[in-house]
Amino acid sequence: MLYQSTRNSVDKITSANAIVKGISNDGGLFVPEKMPQVSLEEIKQLSDMSYRERAKKIIGLFLTDFTAEDIDYCVDNAYTAKKFETDDIAPVHFLNDTTNILELWHGPTCAFKDMALQILPYFMTTSIKKCNIDKKVVILVATSGDTGKAALEGFADVEGTGIIVFFPEDGVSNIQKLQMLTQEGENVGVASVFGNFDDAQTGVKKIFGDKEYNKILEENNIMLSSANSINWGRLLPQIVYYFSAYADMVKAGKISNGDKINVCVPTGNFGNILAGYYAKNMGLPVHKFICASNCNNVLTDFINTGVYNKNRQFNTTISPSMDILISSNLERLLYDVTKDETAVEGWMKKLFTQGEYEVDNATKEVIKNNFFGGYCDDASTKETIGKVWNENKYLMDTHTAVAYNVYMQYVEKTGDKTPTVIASTASPYKFNEAVLSALSPETSFDGIDVFELVDMLNVKTGLKVPASLAELKEKKVRFDYKCEKEDMSKLVSQILKIK
Repeated sequence: MLYQSTRNSVDKITSANAIVKGISNDGGLFVPEKMPQVSLEEIKQLSDMSYRERAKKIIGLFLTDFTAEDIDYCVDNAYTAKKFETDDIAPVHFLNDTTNILELWHGPTCAFKDMALQILPYFMTTSIKKCNIDKKVVILVATSGDTGKAALEGFADVEGTGIIVFFPEDGVSNIQKLQMLTQEGENVGVASVFGNFDDAQTGVKKIFGDKEYNKILEENNIMLSSANSINWGRLLPQIVYYFSAYADMVKAGKISNGDKINVCVPTGNFGNILAGYYAKNMGLPVHKFICASNCNNVLTDFINTGVYNKNRQFNTTISPSMDILISSNLERLLYDVTKDETAVEGWMKKLFTQGEYEVDNATKEVIKNNFFGGYCDDASTKETIGKVWNENKYLMDTHTAVAYNVYMQYVEKTGDKTPTVIASTASPYKFNEAVLSALSPETSFDGIDVFELVDMLNVKTGLKVPASLAELKEKKVRFDYKCEKEDMSKLVSQILKIK
């Protein structure tokens, strides 16, 4: 299995090289040259496997330059009882006959990013050895909240690597900020950027594309890589949990093997839902993907019109991990649909220079056939949290509530009662103030200490506080770096002690 860029189908590299590089030299994203297939019989076999066994099966189809022992090493070290608070790793909560909540937040940082970022460091170190690289590999990350902490947790003190995370100063929750600023490890750095997530993400991409700066890094025996979902090693593990959810539904008798399901995902950067789309291309029976956005609804508009336009107001919301106007992984979808690297490169160039592009009619039709796009605002998000809690005694975080709300919109609009998997992407404790205000809309929680809010939510719901969040109270803040978006490379040099 070789990999190519979405902007160049000629040059091919191994998965190990794709993982280490993170992003192609031409600015494109690595994709497999062909999609491996999984039969219904093989899907049925997954229902009798553990999550780790399922992961080894799916991952092995893509990392063919890894030995079976390599894959065992990566999976067995990533998905352990020490790191995840449930042995199921990604359990499915059966809310009712048609609604199934895929809980992706039982890892060490209480967010779905753990599913990929606990295994990526093992992919990375294995790949470094396979590529005979003797440089220090520094991971650069832009985060809208969850990726940063999950990447820091995964790469902390991993030999031969360093990691620097940038987050928007006012664009993450208090819990998310504390998780990052208190991160332990000798090889980690954290900084806030004055701006929004797109500013941070654009800044990181510019550093990757700055040939002169990368030459300076090379002179210091350093190379850059990425842990954002632009890295194939980050996206691949997310494919696994869609197969796993389907297998759990078959095992529980919620569906028969071969029945189609819908998949609903709260979406910002388009990586999580793209992983589900790839699972469908591999043979997973999926009828429709429901792409749920908050009021930063650039993806909703794109799915409905074929026009991607980031030239709009940026909104800071109570679902901050979705506060994104440039959805990087959409490039992979466009390449998969068109197989036309020239068209993809042209659209991405227009996005960069004009902030807008429109795909052709054939591409629009394929996207409309596969995806439903919808969004909801903060008020509707809170209303949804309260409604589901009151009716089902099931507590959702703000991102999961966006997905649930848009799923309800989809059902109302289409009448489709196909059993649906909703990706639940974070523990409600990570967004405690918003969740508490949803449960008690008449109460103001302004100015209350973040840890007191955790205790209040625990008393209100009885839901167990994740151990990693409970321990956060005792940790000391280690980082106070702040910078303008234009100065991010200078700060990288400062953290890495490069002159």
